[in-house]
Amino acid sequence: MATVSLRALRKSYGDTEVVHGVDLEIRDEEFVVLVGPSGCGKSTILRMLAGLEDITAGVIAIDGAVVNDRDPKDRDIAMVFQDYALYPHMSVFENMAFSLRYRGVDKAEIRRRVEEAAAILEIGALLDRKPRQLSGGQRQRVAMGRAIVRKPKVFLFDEPLSNLDAKLRVQMRTEIKKLRQRVRTTTVFVTHDQVEAMTLADRIVVLNNGVVLQAGTPEEIYDRPGTTFVAGFIGMPPMNLLPGHLERREGRSVAVLPGGAHLPLAAMDADGAAGRKVFVGLRPEHLEWAPQGDAGSVLSGTASVVEPLGSDTLVAFDVGGHDVQARLPPRSVRSAGTPIQVRVAPENIHLFDHATERRLGP
Repeated sequence: MATVSLRALRKSYGDTEVVHGVDLEIRDEEFVVLVGPSGCGKSTILRMLAGLEDITAGVIAIDGAVVNDRDPKDRDIAMVFQDYALYPHMSVFENMAFSLRYRGVDKAEIRRRVEEAAAILEIGALLDRKPRQLSGGQRQRVAMGRAIVRKPKVFLFDEPLSNLDAKLRVQMRTEIKKLRQRVRTTTVFVTHDQVEAMTLADRIVVLNNGVVLQAGTPEEIYDRPGTTFVAGFIGMPPMNLLPGHLERREGRSVAVLPGGAHLPLAAMDADGAAGRKVFVGLRPEHLEWAPQGDAGSVLSGTASVVEPLGSDTLVAFDVGGHDVQARLPPRSVRSAGTPIQVRVAPENIHLFDHATERRLGP
């Protein structure tokens, strides 16, 4: 097991810098997910950690030892790739055993480790098959087994589920979660899928344009996103972000939205300066049907898109010229054109400075 430390890590291709001074400390046995849109630098960081990309500046340390100049084979890491990277002419057993044979491990120990990993991943019956005889999920299990037999200090996963269909991705997320409970190895997992990040991570690191925007537990990232980008990236569907400003009405702070709606804010937000321009963040799942009453303290509109999902219904409607999504009870809205009136509890309202797009308050 090992810690991983990235200090002032930078990567440039010619004059173009794609990773901008990333600092990150990963604890022993921690499962950290790097998440962000395509091109944000997350896979580049992983490849630098693996030794597959040279770093431009900074320090990478594994278990306290600087590995900047070490070859990949000398870093004691194991990497699982997006495309499985299995040898097509070798059996499952031979694929899983290959790195151990390369390192001169004796045959009895190789067989013990391969059979142990195969049992963990429930692929013991597949050891004699070739990769072409396997499904995508089975191939990914073999790729993970090849990493497990190494018993490395650090596991690296580079979008390992992106080639699988939706149902199989859900199944493999569960399998990785089970594997995590049995094999407590320090892990860095890269994905662009925020659902994978939320369900798998001990800690999420959100990146954009080669910069770490926020790092925290899934609950911290979801409950207190630090920027409008994080707020809009984490959550499914993403948080609604509406321009507005703060006012004082009847002794308390309110957020005034396009169209005139004014939402009372929690006490923690009451120190907001009147007139300050903000973005008001509202998660779709925190919007609920409002009884007829004070139209000013609710969001009203007409459904433009209705998406029945069985367990609930996603509804899009217009608020002062801005699209808003709400996650409402099943069959509560059946068609476009239905009047919508929803409210949100003050403690579920997020505020971000309009100029800096950074979170206001705790």
